[in-house]
Amino acid sequence: ADEEVNYASVTFNTKKLSRSQVKKEEETIYDDVKVKHKTTEQTPDTNKFSIDERSGSRRHHYQQLACCLGTFCVILVLGIIAVTVYHRKCKPCQKGWDHVESSCYATNDADSNHWKTWEAARKDCRGKSSDLVVVINEEEMKTASEKSWKYNENKGYWIGLRVEDGKWKWLDGRNMTNSSWIDQRPSDGHCAISVQNQGFKSVSCNEKNRWICKKKALSV
Repeated sequence: ADEEVNYASVTFNTKKLSRSQVKKEEETIYDDVKVKHKTTEQTPDTNKFSIDERSGSRRHHYQQLACCLGTFCVILVLGIIAVTVYHRKCKPCQKGWDHVESSCYATNDADSNHWKTWEAARKDCRGKSSDLVVVINEEEMKTASEKSWKYNENKGYWIGLRVEDGKWKWLDGRNMTNSSWIDQRPSDGHCAISVQNQGFKSVSCNEKNRWICKKKALSV
């Protein structure tokens, strides 16, 4: 017997959407695209902010380093100054000066081409924050004599003693009262030199001789 084949009709029903529903779905998709696009645009700004933040942090680090180095340099300079002052205070007389009692003496043993008149010698001493030696007592008289070495024609060294108003006067304004120190009468235009083991001698202030400077020693 012939088999009977039955064909069934299949019907696909397409869901119909209203126009308002279609429009709403389109708007939803569009909004989703806009949000994603906006998020993408914000990424460069975020990266830029991160770079600026790192750069600012680096600048702050360099500023702190520069500040530390500056402070260290200031401390180092102050330390050097303090050490220098300390060592100067430890030495009552600077290099080239002899320390005797509370004074410093500098014997200027220039050769004959550089000898000076009394005024020029005094100017040289004053340029060294000192003056020609002023003898206060017998002990200092001995010191001046010992430093006044003999040389050609037995000339001596200028000291801070000269004739003023017919009297022998020291540079500090005192009159010389010990006549045994110089046996020559005061004569205008004359100044005194110290000769080793011979005391003081009177010579013209315009002669050229060596000289002895004196200044107060630093206390230690």
